[in-house]
Amino acid sequence: MTPMTKPFSQTKDDSAHTTNGGLSPLEQQATRWRQPFGWLLVVITLVYAWAVFQAPLDHTQGVIQKILYVHPPLAYGAYLGFVITAIGGLLYLWRGREDCDRLAISGAEVGVLFCTLMLVTGPIWARGTWGRWWSWDPRLTVTLLLWFVYLAYLLLRSFSGPGPRTARFAAIYGVIGLVLIPLNYYVIEIFDNRSMHPDNLERGSLGDGMGWPFLLGNLCLGFAFIYLVLLRWEVEARRVFQQRQEALEEPDT
Repeated sequence: MTPMTKPFSQTKDDSAHTTNGGLSPLEQQATRWRQPFGWLLVVITLVYAWAVFQAPLDHTQGVIQKILYVHPPLAYGAYLGFVITAIGGLLYLWRGREDCDRLAISGAEVGVLFCTLMLVTGPIWARGTWGRWWSWDPRLTVTLLLWFVYLAYLLLRSFSGPGPRTARFAAIYGVIGLVLIPLNYYVIEIFDNRSMHPDNLERGSLGDGMGWPFLLGNLCLGFAFIYLVLLRWEVEARRVFQQRQEALEEPDT
């Protein structure tokens, strides 16, 4: 039987992972990296908060402009999460490794979290700048569609149950959904005269003293993203392992 069709509950390498909570060697390595990332995240977050607090106010937008130190990094995190979902899915289809499938789930969950926060912070900035919370701007519309697509991915994983069939379908779905990311990024150029959203090259608007808090924001949320993916990856591996242990301990009826 090929790896891709191997039963979900009886993979060849699972028996080798019973002594470490079901973590594969790759997941064990990721777990070891998580704590250093956590400490770095604490330090960078403190520096980032100080930088945003002392950054000069934009003459036009005022204090609402400080959301831009958070909003674009959230978008990059969402994109990266969905890229990880596609990569994990492709590796699962190629190698049949369940740790890659669990990585895909972790990327999707953290990606949806970042995308949700992006959809919250964006309207706050829009209200202060455009005078309204939402408009069916091309960028906003595609972002909302992106959120729905990957939310559907998570619902699929939640309600379809475990098994290689679900994992394969989700992997294909995650790869196809990836096409929305370049569309989201370039939609402003495609609909040049219809978009109210700032141009991709117009980062704009960041004046003197504003660039380095923005870079720190990307660094801080980047470390937060990595930490959350590593954490969620470990939790998912232990959850699957626990379910299998409980299934083995159930008396036959």
